[in-house]
Amino acid sequence: MFDAIAGRYDLLNHLLSLGLDHRWRARAVAELGLSEGEWLLDLCTGTGDLALTAAEQAGGRVRVVGVDFAAAMLAIAHDKVRARSLQARISLVRGDATSLPLASGSCDAASIGFGIRNVDRPERAIAELARILCPGGRLAILEFGFPRIPGVRALYRLYFRRLLPLIGRTISRHGDAYSYLPASVEAFQSPQAFSRLLESAGFTAVRAVPLTLGIVYLFVATRPEARS
Repeated sequence: MFDAIAGRYDLLNHLLSLGLDHRWRARAVAELGLSEGEWLLDLCTGTGDLALTAAEQAGGRVRVVGVDFAAAMLAIAHDKVRARSLQARISLVRGDATSLPLASGSCDAASIGFGIRNVDRPERAIAELARILCPGGRLAILEFGFPRIPGVRALYRLYFRRLLPLIGRTISRHGDAYSYLPASVEAFQSPQAFSRLLESAGFTAVRAVPLTLGIVYLFVATRPEARS
């Protein structure tokens, strides 16, 4: 499904979020506080927007590894990396979120932008993130949610269930992908439950930060320092 919509994916992201997706990714990168010489894993990197934001926002200080399962999405990410001459700082790898092709403790930070709900076994992916992060490593995950204000929540649900799939189908020319989006968001864990999942994987200082009235949540956490 993601391979089928890859060509229109970026356009629809920007259109359906009214351009707010840029701001959400910038906030996630800022929370990571990336420093000189650090390595960032961007899991479920898709067409590479979060990886590119990290590389550009952090300047020449960091190296980014983007991992995704969808080959067509990665092909577009490769083109975007080349167009911005960032091949020396961003590496893209096809891989499985539940079995990452990275050594334990090899990354200083990790991110996921709107991809964790698409993983069949999110608990396995979170365990893998805990494995590849070094002690003190930081995690930032963006995922869709629903506004908390009752009237706004009702209006957003109407948009999300009716208008968004119609626009998505029209532009992507894919019958199911943008019906899958609201269904997958509604089926995903609540912010409280997902925070508990992060804690059960050993992460500490877990926070679920609502963005844009709760349309999106930014989850931030830390892998504990090793005890002496």
